[in-house]
Amino acid sequence: MNKSGTRIQVIDGIRGFSLIGILMANMLIFQFGIWGKEQLPLYSLPIIEEKAFQVIKIVFESSFIPIFTFLFGYGMIKMKESLERKDLKVKRYFARRSILLLILGLLHGTFLWEGDILLYYGINGLFLLMFLKRKKKTMLIWMSIAYILASLIGFANVGVTKDEKTKIENYAKETITIYGSGSYMEIMDHRNNADPIEMPEYFILLSLLLIPILSMPMFLFGMYAAKSEWFHEPNKHHSLYRRLAFLLIPIGIIFKCLPAFVSKHVLFKVIGTIGGDVLAIGYIFGLAAIYASGKLTFMLRWFESMGKISLTNYLMQTIICTTIFYGYGFGLFGKVGVIGGFFLAIIIFAIQVAASHWYLKRWRTGPVEKILRMWTNFSWNGTAKRKVPKDVKIDVNTQV
Repeated sequence: MNKSGTRIQVIDGIRGFSLIGILMANMLIFQFGIWGKEQLPLYSLPIIEEKAFQVIKIVFESSFIPIFTFLFGYGMIKMKESLERKDLKVKRYFARRSILLLILGLLHGTFLWEGDILLYYGINGLFLLMFLKRKKKTMLIWMSIAYILASLIGFANVGVTKDEKTKIENYAKETITIYGSGSYMEIMDHRNNADPIEMPEYFILLSLLLIPILSMPMFLFGMYAAKSEWFHEPNKHHSLYRRLAFLLIPIGIIFKCLPAFVSKHVLFKVIGTIGGDVLAIGYIFGLAAIYASGKLTFMLRWFESMGKISLTNYLMQTIICTTIFYGYGFGLFGKVGVIGGFFLAIIIFAIQVAASHWYLKRWRTGPVEKILRMWTNFSWNGTAKRKVPKDVKIDVNTQV
C-alpha cells in the first residue's frame, strides 16, 4: 500500500511473477531432493537434460527467492506505515507476524518438504525490527556491511571433504528409493533424521545467527525502496526501469555463468552469488517497466491475483509437487526429468493463476493470509483496530 492506503499493483504483480521462478528452482528439489539435485549423474540423464539443468540454475535459481526477499522488506515498511496511520504499536504486530511465520516454517519443513523458506522469513522478520524506523542512509550502510560480511563468509567456505562427498552421494541414493516409493512416515523420517553431514549443535546455532547477516542485504534494499516510494507511480519512471533492466539482467546472468562455465574457484562462486541478487533486481525493474508501458495488461492482472495470495500459493506448490513426486502420491520422484519438470511447473503455475483469479472474485484474501492477519492483528476479521479518539469515524474495512 502507498501512504493513502491504496494497494500498489506493481508490487502484487512482481510477487505473483516471482512464484513461477521459485517453482522452477524448487522443481529441482521436489524431484531430485535438496542434496540430490547436485548429484544428477545418479539419475543417468541425457546431455540435453544436464544443459537444461544449468539454464534453470542460471535463470531461476537464487534469483527469484531474492525477489521475494526484497518484497518482504518492501512490505514491512508499507505495513509499518499502515499501522502508524492507525496509531498502533508497530513492533508488537510485527513480532506476532514473524512468530507465526516461524511456526509455519517449522511445520512446513518438518511435515511436508525440506525446501521451506518461511522459517527463514520468520527469523529475519524478528531481526529486522531494529531497522523499521531507521533512515534510508542507515539502511544503505548496513546493506553494504552485510554484503561485505556475506562475501567474506563465502570466501571462508572451504567446501566438503572427499568423505563428505561420499556420504552425500549415498544419501542421495537412499533418497531416490525412499522418496520414490516410501510411505509418508518413512519420507518424513528420512527428511528429518538422515542428513548426510551431521552438524554439531554449536554449528547449527551459529548458522541460525548468520542467516540474518547473509540475507539482510535484499531485505534492507526492499525496505529502502519502500521508504523511497519506488513503484508508487511507475508511469513516470518507465525509461529508468527499462534502462536498469537492460543493464542488470545481462550483468546478473554473466556473473552467474562464471562458476558454471569458467571456474569453480571460491572467488567465482562469490561473484555468482552476487549475480543472483543483481539478476533479481533486474527482473524487478523489468516487470516494473512492463507495468509502466501499459502493455500485457491482461497477463499482469493475473499475476496480481497470484501475488495477493502468495503465501497460500507457495504452500499449495508444496502440496501439489510432493503429491506428484513422493511415494505416498504418484511416486514420480526422479522420473520426470529437468525439461519435463520445467513444463510441469508452467502447467502448475497456470492452474494456480487461474484459481487465484477465480478465488479473489469471491473472497478478499487467501486462507493462509487470513490466518496470518487474524493472529497478527488479534482480530477475528483480520483487521487491525484503529486507535483514535471516540469522535473520529473509523473505516472498519481498512486492513494491514
